[in-house]
Amino acid sequence: MKHDAAAVLSRFHRGRLAAVSLLVVAVMAVAIMIWVRSPLAGAEVADAKAQPPAHPTRIVSINPCVDALLMQLADSDQIAAISHYSHDKEASSASLEWALQFPATSGTAEEILAMRPDLVVASSHVAIPTERALERLGIPLVKLIIPQSVAESRQQITDLAHIIDQQDRGEQLNQNIDDAFERAKPADDEKIPALIWRRGGLVPGEGTLPDELLRWTGFANVSKDYGLAQWDVLTLEHLVNRPPRLLFSDGVRIGSDGQPVMPHPVLEKLSDRITIARYPERLLHCAGPTLIDAVTILSAERRKYKGAL
Repeated sequence: MKHDAAAVLSRFHRGRLAAVSLLVVAVMAVAIMIWVRSPLAGAEVADAKAQPPAHPTRIVSINPCVDALLMQLADSDQIAAISHYSHDKEASSASLEWALQFPATSGTAEEILAMRPDLVVASSHVAIPTERALERLGIPLVKLIIPQSVAESRQQITDLAHIIDQQDRGEQLNQNIDDAFERAKPADDEKIPALIWRRGGLVPGEGTLPDELLRWTGFANVSKDYGLAQWDVLTLEHLVNRPPRLLFSDGVRIGSDGQPVMPHPVLEKLSDRITIARYPERLLHCAGPTLIDAVTILSAERRKYKGAL
């Protein structure tokens, strides 16, 4: 009977996958890994004829995950502008105080060119007019795509640090990530069943970076128990019918009394049966320095959960 139910759910979710494919692409587009073609293992300039200067001093970022990397890697006087997302407290993956030091652009060719950049760093999805304008003027463009593992994220840090001539800071950031992972490693071998569930139902499954973070911090990602693909949708109804022991959701906020406040009455009722914890949406968008926050939150919730047993 259990296998029959799993098969039904699997068919159901495969049918829904096409309908949410654009949402999945949108999530993945704002996360990053440096695209490979140059001699560096994880870096490429989109136009081979336009190479970055040895020490760029007018970097324009049009991606919030790049902004977060530049906050850790670049000197302030190397940055000409950042993405407009980082001026929004709810969307920023970087410190808002840091971000407000710099002009912001929405990524149009006109805005970027007005900043007189000597390097533009973006996600893998760049508007065709913008890319063509940069190519026509010989302005180097580095495109970034999603990392599938912590190892790939480490490589992207090393490569971007090399491009902007900040190798020492790249090494330090990778060391900080290693230190955070060591602190987040659980003291026991128990794998607590858990699920990351975004508002709208999007769930990262096996083989994703969030899945690796769950496993490292002592959880078992139960997405496969619902028949879900790598990135798939789990409806609220199915979640309530078969809840995990611990649910991480971006919809949860912390109230003035320090207690989690649920975004939906159904989840409010579910909180009597399982543990529901806040997992900010930005932690699913970016890797790099965001990994430190992600494993810190996951490990803290695991300790809290174990302490409540």
